[in-house]
Amino acid sequence: MTGVPASAAGGSGSTPVRGGKLGAAAVNQASLWNIANLLTMARLVLVPGFVVLLLHNGGYDPAWRSFAWAAFAIAMITDLFDGHLARTYNLVTDFGKIADPIADKAIMGAALICLSYLGDLPWWVTGVILFRELGITLMRFWVIRHGVIPASRGGKMKTLAQGTAVGMYVLALTGPLATLRFWVMAVAVVLTVVTGLDYVRQAVVLRRQGLAAERAAQAEPGAGEAPEGASEETGAVAEAAGARGSAEAER
Repeated sequence: MTGVPASAAGGSGSTPVRGGKLGAAAVNQASLWNIANLLTMARLVLVPGFVVLLLHNGGYDPAWRSFAWAAFAIAMITDLFDGHLARTYNLVTDFGKIADPIADKAIMGAALICLSYLGDLPWWVTGVILFRELGITLMRFWVIRHGVIPASRGGKMKTLAQGTAVGMYVLALTGPLATLRFWVMAVAVVLTVVTGLDYVRQAVVLRRQGLAAERAAQAEPGAGEAPEGASEETGAVAEAAGARGSAEAER
């Protein structure tokens, strides 16, 4: 959801990069079994459990749907915590880089698909949200070598609106609350589309600027000549810093 984003950063547990200011700026590699990754793993485990709870007894038992809502809420809360912990304590791993965005998309995607399957949510709503989330995930990999688009207020509002709306649909609400959840979901869909289009615009601009900078650097005399190991060092620093930022920016 979402993302972001969260423990999606880092390396493979190898020796930290050395050398001058770049070495000092590099993020130290963290153990796989750190608290941020454990929270991400917990979210992944919660996904099948959430689906079972939501669809139990045909999917319309208020008690079981309350249990499903609790699992969904825990998953969304752990998403916030693992991101905060990873950014604060530099808990950087290759596993987190891959697993965190998967966990974010898995819990939200599972909820949307199940709700549409049960007839509670139109399929087009599920399609719009999933298309945006998966599309932006692919696009951030397209531009990550050029930089990271900072997280926007709109993106954070989108994540909050999506989580709130889906949570309200998971609960067996009736009366005014059932009407309210429709409008909350409408706001979530609008924010999903608007922030997605804005991300595409920023990604295109960032890529153009990055390509222009590369061409300018290549045109300079002596361009491409760097001290031995500098390219590898710079790439490691960019990967460690950029992966976490891109996951957060995606939100």
